[in-house]
Amino acid sequence: MHRTAGRSIGIVTAAVLAVSISSSANADNSEFFERVATYPVYQNHPDGVEATTAAEISTVSEDGNTLIYSDALSRSVGFVDISDPSNPKGLGLLALHQLGSAEDEPTSVAAYGEYVFVVVNTSASYSDPSGRVDVVRIADRSLVRSFELPGQPDSIAISKDGAYAGIAIENERDEDAGDGGLPQTPAGSVAILDLNGENPEGWGVREVPLTSGTREDPKALPLLEEAGLDTPQDPEPEYVSINSKNQLAVTLQENNGMVLIDLPSGNITSAFSTGSVDLEGVDTTDDGKLDTDGSLKDVPREPDAVAWLQDRYLATANEGDWKGGSRGFSIFDSETGKVVWDSGNSLEHLALGQGLFPEHRADKKGVEPEGLAIAEFNGVDYGFVASERANFVAVYDLSNPESPRYLQTLPTTNGPEGILPIPERGLLAVASETDEDDVRSAVSLYSFGAEESQFPQLQSNADSLVPFGALSGLSANPQDSNKLYAVSDNAYEPQIYDITLGTPATIERSIPVTGASTDLDLEGIAARGEGGFWAAHEGASGAENMLVRIDSSGAVVEEVSLPEDVVGTLGKQGLEGVTVRGSGDDEQVIFTLQREAPDESFVRLGKYLPATGEFTWYGYELDEAVEGAWNGLSEITALLDGSYAVIERDNQVGPAAKHKAIYQIELPEETAQSDDSGVTMLSKKLAVDVLPVLQATHGWTQEKLEGLAVAGDEVYVVTDNDAVDEATGETVFANLGEVSQVFELDSTEPSPTPEPSESSEPTATPTQQENDPEPEPENTEDDQDPQGTEQPEQSQPAPTPEAENQDSDSNGSNNSDEEKDAQTDPDESLANTGANSMWLIPVGLVLALLGAAAAVKSRRTKS
Repeated sequence: MHRTAGRSIGIVTAAVLAVSISSSANADNSEFFERVATYPVYQNHPDGVEATTAAEISTVSEDGNTLIYSDALSRSVGFVDISDPSNPKGLGLLALHQLGSAEDEPTSVAAYGEYVFVVVNTSASYSDPSGRVDVVRIADRSLVRSFELPGQPDSIAISKDGAYAGIAIENERDEDAGDGGLPQTPAGSVAILDLNGENPEGWGVREVPLTSGTREDPKALPLLEEAGLDTPQDPEPEYVSINSKNQLAVTLQENNGMVLIDLPSGNITSAFSTGSVDLEGVDTTDDGKLDTDGSLKDVPREPDAVAWLQDRYLATANEGDWKGGSRGFSIFDSETGKVVWDSGNSLEHLALGQGLFPEHRADKKGVEPEGLAIAEFNGVDYGFVASERANFVAVYDLSNPESPRYLQTLPTTNGPEGILPIPERGLLAVASETDEDDVRSAVSLYSFGAEESQFPQLQSNADSLVPFGALSGLSANPQDSNKLYAVSDNAYEPQIYDITLGTPATIERSIPVTGASTDLDLEGIAARGEGGFWAAHEGASGAENMLVRIDSSGAVVEEVSLPEDVVGTLGKQGLEGVTVRGSGDDEQVIFTLQREAPDESFVRLGKYLPATGEFTWYGYELDEAVEGAWNGLSEITALLDGSYAVIERDNQVGPAAKHKAIYQIELPEETAQSDDSGVTMLSKKLAVDVLPVLQATHGWTQEKLEGLAVAGDEVYVVTDNDAVDEATGETVFANLGEVSQVFELDSTEPSPTPEPSESSEPTATPTQQENDPEPEPENTEDDQDPQGTEQPEQSQPAPTPEAENQDSDSNGSNNSDEEKDAQTDPDESLANTGANSMWLIPVGLVLALLGAAAAVKSRRTKS
């Protein structure tokens, strides 16, 4: 085991052991879920990673060990062994052509004793809908019996006493016919499967029509018409749920309504409209801005999923369809049809405040809640609401239906729909149906009983909401060791964020960046000791890359283009990180590009001296990437001893991610020799492998490890969530531990580069008062008020001095033998250094045992 791998394992092991042992000691008082596995369902398909496959709705066998899911994309049903929930194993697929036709499409599944009911759409067309239910023995996957249905089915639910199954016969509309709206024939209904006895031969199907008239000319039932439904002659039932009194509730999504049916008699007992809402404080415009300035009036709820609560109340996920979608969930009193509670804008605000809001969907249905389930864990009614577009499940304590209590957010992969509580095993399974190149369809498993929430690691407070996302760089705050700055890239309008450290860390405010000569794509940020920032703008091509000086109010005051003769051949993937040393005339701006320029085998790092306009260039050799991937740099930060840390990562995500690491480098003396290109080659030492940290919460491993900063004595990293656009949207914000344990710092005075006469550490602006505990960096001579007359300067850089080029050595001849070895074979240096950090594992065990001891209130006397 190499040193840095051992260091990562030690950090992760210490944290996990401390939490898990403490959780075991206090399990009775624990109310949270934590993710234990994410299983990509392509691994269950014979075509593997090349498969077109997705998990949509799931169920579980009677013993709780086999999860079964519908897979409409591959027209099959999947089976997964979850006896060890932390290590799910695929058991293969049952292709529907083995039960009927290769064109059959599963819409839902429900386990029933030794069987699983597979609900199948067999429709030839929208105007000729049909379907069936196949009864399949789970043990050998053999077909026991099939039941023809009166139309195209959607969801299924089984009564608690096992006497009935209810199936929504949707007969969905053709969105390409006419205006795509209602009505369209034939009308939908509800099918009841009577489960008389244990032998399926004794079972039978009844239909409960939701209209009168004929198949070709349906008429509205008076009860539905009086309820004020949108188009009651075409009800389109969507989702069913059954309480312990054998009352079936079915949502009529496009009709914005609900119908209740007594299963023994098959009678419709009531119908009501689910109404509309007014929303304030929501983002309603796809404009690249995360804000809460929008409002929506009289929006129909149009619920999708429904679940019974305490046999009386009904909770709905208000996804919306053709006319509505209220971006939340509601609870109704089934006896009156009245709303007793509505989430309003709170789901939207959860997403905005946890970096999960899909801004590209702001002008549609926002977070779009679709799935919903309710189950009892440890004597408490838990509600689970899935946001299809923001990729999370919000968890609530529903003990009081009129006042739900938000508990936590569970991040998922893309498009969570099937929510499956398994309370007898203390588990929750979430099937996410979206299957894309970077994020594949998956089943996520969560275990109940954690003492605290895993997520978010970074958030904004609900009472002072600061929406955020797409964080592309981190910086220390020179005035406060308990704070950091972050910056967003061009997924949104550029913002600088002020972060207060903690568990979780909190984004306190955002500073809009204004006054640039172009649309900025900021990929790095560095706070200046005298106030303001340097930022790295990644241009669309080489010469468009710029270093940007920004004052403390966010106004751009200087733009420095990189020399065209050096970076002119670059395409995209230019500037990716920036850091600062010194101040005043001694200020140095160190930056990195992401990828190699054409015809160069190394990535360039640069040093810019604002006082003279001079550039110096260095070369960095990337590790070789695995086949089909590339590696690049995504951040640089200055360390206290004069060395630097860089993030080197691949462009892979999920199980394909192999390389997310931090390396330590030193910039050589000015007299070092360079090659003919004027580039001094650098040596690197692996400081820490971050991949285990990104994998520690058992989610979809994030691609873009983008930010790195040191605050006080701690090292922090952050990922870019790609604005929740074809990405899970989960932001990882992690503390890697003490800087002295992550990096090998020289205790002597730093000497890698000529240091300014003043301290190399950022200093407060002279106008700040010494007795001010948290001075704000404002109004220096370089940082004019954005309302003033100063305009961005267009600085043309001076060419690199020839003498400097001639005095450097591209082979790093002044470096030690150890550094040469690290440069030529970084993996070998890793393998020789494991023991130095193995101390973290016993330390973790000690901390964990102390936590457990404290939990049971035992005492230990120190020797």
